[in-house]
Order: sequence, then C-alpha cells, then structure tokens
Amino acid sequence: MTDRRGVVAKRAENLMPGVPYVRGWVQARRRADTLASELTTLGLESDFPGLTADVNVSGDGLVRLGVVRPEAALILAELIVSGLAAEMSMQTETRPNDARCVRPHTSAT
Repeated sequence: MTDRRGVVAKRAENLMPGVPYVRGWVQARRRADTLASELTTLGLESDFPGLTADVNVSGDGLVRLGVVRPEAALILAELIVSGLAAEMSMQTETRPNDARCVRPHTSAT
C-alpha cells in the first residue's frame, strides 16, 4: 500500500496485467460504503461529497475522502478522538483490577 518513503502509492490510471485491481477496489468500496453509512447516520454525508473507492498501482484499495471544508475535517477528527476515548474507557472497565491493586513504592530511607 505504501511506497518506500511510507506514503500511499499513486492511484492506478493505466492498468497492468496481473495486478488484482478489482479485489482492492471492492475492498475499498465496502469500506467507503461503511464510512458513508456512518456519516449519514451522523448527518454528515453532505460534508464528504467526494467520498469514493479507488485503487492504487499495486492493486491496493484506497478510500478517498475528497476535498472537505476545514470544519468537516475538524468534525471528523473530533469523532475519531471521542471514539478512541470511548474505546479506551471500555477497555479499562473490562480489565482485571490487578493493575489498580499494585502497592505504591516506598523507599527505605
């Protein structure tokens, strides 16, 4: 999915034989549809009009968000942060209390 510099490879414009473009595109389409559904649920579908599936030169699927307003980017960032915070909170609640029962370290001075 990434080139040697660690960035996403260029999108496929000229298709080469033997590269599984359809498989990558189908995977991207499913993920783009999932994201579109969630954005619609939140009433944000109009903020991401360029949301599409694509594929790169290696056949890896890409989800393109398209050009978005700065406010839409901020909303998306806030949603990601709140989702991560909720996930971390749930993980903390389901962990055993072992980590919370550690005795504080006291120095013998």
